[in-house]
Amino acid sequence: MITIQWLYVLVGLMFAGFAAFNGLDRTNPKRLGNAAFWGLMALSMFAGDRIGDFGNGLLVLGLAGIAGFGLVGRGAAVVDTQEREARALRFGDRLFLPALIVPATALLGTLIYSYTPVGRLGWFEPKRETYILLALGVILALATIYAWLKPPALAPLQDGRRLMDSIGWAAVLPQALAALGAVFAAAGVGDIVGAAATSVIPHGSVFLTVAVFGIGMALFTMIMGNAFAAFPVMAAAIGIPVLIRGYGANPAAVGAVGMLAGFCGTLMTPMAANFNLVPAALLELRDQNAVVKVQVATALPLLLFNIMLIYLAGFQ
Repeated sequence: MITIQWLYVLVGLMFAGFAAFNGLDRTNPKRLGNAAFWGLMALSMFAGDRIGDFGNGLLVLGLAGIAGFGLVGRGAAVVDTQEREARALRFGDRLFLPALIVPATALLGTLIYSYTPVGRLGWFEPKRETYILLALGVILALATIYAWLKPPALAPLQDGRRLMDSIGWAAVLPQALAALGAVFAAAGVGDIVGAAATSVIPHGSVFLTVAVFGIGMALFTMIMGNAFAAFPVMAAAIGIPVLIRGYGANPAAVGAVGMLAGFCGTLMTPMAANFNLVPAALLELRDQNAVVKVQVATALPLLLFNIMLIYLAGFQ
């Protein structure tokens, strides 16, 4: 049976490759910091379940220290732009076909494995099928690229390293913030926020409570950078005890549309690095917050719409 541990090893090998290439890159004055950062990421994939909570805590502190002291940076990687432009002119949009193999494999594979007798063969760890098939899609896409374009053997790792160096520490920020959300929920932050909110909201003010819930989802998402991290806090504070239990709101509307309200916060914060900082880095924009500034005009009306939707759909 293929388990999720296989994927951790696969991703760990990738990070280890990034660390090795960075360590050998003499064009980058921060090569040792890069190598240490991605090396620690590889260690977390290889042995995260063996070093315990204390060991993982030290590992996270090491990552934060390396990034916080500015020891991560991009080197002067040599990119053969002429070859890239030639291939772009030759193949056109067909160059995107290998990328489509990844989601297609994950989607079709999950459907086939879940709704046909294939699933009874027990090939994959239960409830991990989509993750495993996603990784399989990446492997199939790489095999297609090698067979079609015939790049150098180490080209995927080299280009992957160059991409990750361009993004830097922001590449792992969403995972760290999601973990922070779990810590906040376990520490009872939701209860504290709920007590503060209910002390100022007049009893019986349903719409005002919905508005505080929606705005709180957006604000906590802006702080944490991840709506999935904000949801446990706001659900424990207002969503479940006040809207659902207190006022009898539809749980599906509160949960689903509440997440959408949180996603409005995603559009307005640099903490959502994978959505907002990564595109700015990849496009080499002068202003790293340019994406956020453009999205605010969309996020605010959308947040208002979601608040109205929770109110209308949740109490019908």
